[in-house]
Amino acid sequence: MTQRPAIDTALALRREGEAAASSLPPLLVAAEHLASTVQMGGHGRRRAGAGAEFWQFRPAHEGDEARLIDWRRSARSDLQIIRDREWQAAQSVHLWVDDAASMQFSGAKARPEKSARARLLALALAVLMIRAGERVGLAGPLAPPRPGKAQLMQLAALLSAEGAGADYGVPEASAIIARSRAVFMSDFMGDPGPVQSALGALADRGVNGVMLQVLDPVEEEFPFDGRTIFESIGGTLRYETRQAGDLRSRYRDRLAERRALLASLARSAGWQFSTHHTGESAQAALLWLYAALERRR
Repeated sequence: MTQRPAIDTALALRREGEAAASSLPPLLVAAEHLASTVQMGGHGRRRAGAGAEFWQFRPAHEGDEARLIDWRRSARSDLQIIRDREWQAAQSVHLWVDDAASMQFSGAKARPEKSARARLLALALAVLMIRAGERVGLAGPLAPPRPGKAQLMQLAALLSAEGAGADYGVPEASAIIARSRAVFMSDFMGDPGPVQSALGALADRGVNGVMLQVLDPVEEEFPFDGRTIFESIGGTLRYETRQAGDLRSRYRDRLAERRALLASLARSAGWQFSTHHTGESAQAALLWLYAALERRR
């Protein structure tokens, strides 16, 4: 009998916890779980700058300020030695996830749509960045970069919303803060002109970033033969052929050309580019995104 109050309290706490969890957007729950598999910790950035934590000693280079020299350590060497401290000032990260109709494609029931994978990766990346002390928001005006759990809730709600009606997406860049960082996720199957314009404008504002092309394996392999009707998700484009297999080589060449163009545009802007397939591990893609975004230029 004496144990009953404790049992009742435990059951009440469990019900409260389940109710709180059920109120979270499913996308945020999945993103938190994915982020936990690649948790970097609070000191994963490893960049020199203003901060209290010692990082490393290194030889002084031209342009280093005299106040950064560790004179005691330098006295034991023939060189002047800099005492680097780990960079700790919060920066802004902007996310653009293509929500156009083309991103709704999946070539198999067992695989997620491209849009679902891209949104999951974007929010999981936001979880990691906010845990590391960064401010994260969207590339558009709806969610400026902010820190904290409340921001994750807002990002989850916005990323869970229905997409646009256009067949292919156009990057948003007007709200991205100068000298911040940005992440673009899309299949990049539409006109590359807007992508080039956005990257050029952002490079002029000192914005660094990464581009992740998200594709379904079917779009890479083109496993079609015989009579086939190709139709865009939005229904605005339609093409019928009786010998789809004859198109395979030309399609793959065009896809390779598009990927090479995207990689070239990224390099020109000082960005990094990679391709992720929805049949692959989301964890591997998240690791690449985090490392690429944090890599020193």
